[in-house]
Amino acid sequence: MAITAATVKELRDRTGIGMSKCKKALEEAGGDMDLAIENLRKAGEAHAVKKEGRSAKEGIIAHAENGDALALVEINAETDFVVNNERFQAFVTDVAAEVAATKPASLEDFLNQTYSKDEAMTIDLYRSSLVQAIGENIQIRRVKVFNKKADQSFGVYSHLGGKIVAVVELGGVADEQGFAKDIAMHVAAAAPEYLSSDVIPETVVAKEKEIARSQVEGKKPDNIIDKIVDGKMKNFYKTSCLLQQQYIKDEDVNVEQLVAKKSGETGKTMTITGFERWAIGQA
Repeated sequence: MAITAATVKELRDRTGIGMSKCKKALEEAGGDMDLAIENLRKAGEAHAVKKEGRSAKEGIIAHAENGDALALVEINAETDFVVNNERFQAFVTDVAAEVAATKPASLEDFLNQTYSKDEAMTIDLYRSSLVQAIGENIQIRRVKVFNKKADQSFGVYSHLGGKIVAVVELGGVADEQGFAKDIAMHVAAAAPEYLSSDVIPETVVAKEKEIARSQVEGKKPDNIIDKIVDGKMKNFYKTSCLLQQQYIKDEDVNVEQLVAKKSGETGKTMTITGFERWAIGQA
């Protein structure tokens, strides 16, 4: 794999390590970004690794909802100038509302379906017409539909004008949108990858244990290595799992304790049943 200045910079953005060390790590890994990060972590040089580097893409993540569904959509453009264009923003609003109303099974299905405001064109033709009018490439990158249930509350938090959007689903309550939004704000800021440690794939857990062990083998007595690895795994869960993260507005409690506290105060048994965190251009 080619090692470019952009690749080195991405590794630096994700690890906070100096450019020369990043370049050396990429060379040793044959240009493989994930392997370079893994090797740096095993060497104890990279600790808080960002999942994504800085995105070069512009765009907006928008949401729309009705009585039946909540929709998320990401739409990309080439420049921030176009993103701020009123016509582009109106297009984003239209598309989000269309997703919520029609609940497509996939992005491909959505692009091929008829646009409700003009039955002579599909959604993709509607997009193409905007491209021709503005003169810049515009793409509907992804869509997601959340089907609403009677005993469910959704909270949505949009950050940086739609550059980052988080959605949180609360089960067991129908009128706690405000509380769900508070947790969505936490998700936007803390960027958890999993709801709880129970849902982390076994391959990911095994890899984290391998990395943790590599950091201490030969440096610490053998009889305490397992204990150290267990401690590092607990820190990994606290960082990557929403329920175990310290709540950003009150670090005396984690998110799971926050929900339990709210349940006790309201007399309503509620649980976080899911969440999404989208950032412009993320993989």
